[in-house]
Amino acid sequence: MLFKILSNLNLCVKVGCSETTFTNVAADGSTTDNSSAPCLHSCLISDRRIMTANIAKKLCGKIAVVTASTDGIGFAIAKRLAVEGAKVVVSSRKETNVAKAVTSLQNSGLPDVSGVVCHVAKAEDRHRLFQEALTKFGGIDILVSNAAVNPTVGTISDCSEEAWDKIFDVNVKSAFLLTKEVIPFLRKRGGGSIVYVSSIGGLSPFKVLSAYSVSKTALLGLTKAAAQDVALENIRVNCLAPGIVKTNFSKALYETESAHETAVSMIPMGRLAQPDEMGGIVAFLCSDDASYITGETFVVAGGMQSRL
Repeated sequence: MLFKILSNLNLCVKVGCSETTFTNVAADGSTTDNSSAPCLHSCLISDRRIMTANIAKKLCGKIAVVTASTDGIGFAIAKRLAVEGAKVVVSSRKETNVAKAVTSLQNSGLPDVSGVVCHVAKAEDRHRLFQEALTKFGGIDILVSNAAVNPTVGTISDCSEEAWDKIFDVNVKSAFLLTKEVIPFLRKRGGGSIVYVSSIGGLSPFKVLSAYSVSKTALLGLTKAAAQDVALENIRVNCLAPGIVKTNFSKALYETESAHETAVSMIPMGRLAQPDEMGGIVAFLCSDDASYITGETFVVAGGMQSRL
């Protein structure tokens, strides 16, 4: 059977993709040209993920707030939550990015999406973010804390105090403050879900992103501590630790040919992740399917070594 499957593989015809599709073989031995079908891996994976998600709708009636969600992983998460039925508030530091993201989502057939400018390190912006969800949709059930910065590349000894403070203010302190501020709203809804976006670098630090990696390690601890604090209130706290995802934010890890080769060599699945591959696990963690899961970190990294 395995030989029969392998013998029916074709190269994907999409430009720039080296993945494969299957040839359909009828009982009489005739074949159907399937060369235009989507490949099994990264070139069209976002389309396949979203099409599959259309049948789920596990988050109907839920209201989600996602920080730093106008592109990359944050946008993919916001889109997946909306696809599965949630009403979603997206945010970014720039009004143009917010407007573009909201328009894109609404044009994708996701009308229950709103957006607001939010710099998570500013108290007034965090307040405005939550008020948008309350005013527009009537409450908050889900917080996804995705905002992060990385103003420096290099080792710990290369990192200035100013850069260190900025990284921890946005990546860690803002997640802590967002958590404190959202919990009262979750209580009013009878519970809810908080998801922090960390990184595999939080488990196994990247040498060229040392300070950033340490900030992501801090989120692993925040996940455990916050989960214990609110476990009896039907509020669950979990963490996503992505591997190397093909976004503008992580370009330093793959933008040159040598860097790309090094990155891919560490990944058993042999490719970088696409942002949409992070959306499904977050949607799961925010759904009732994960009702008995809290305080956990989920590594989504194509098999990259991070822990036993």
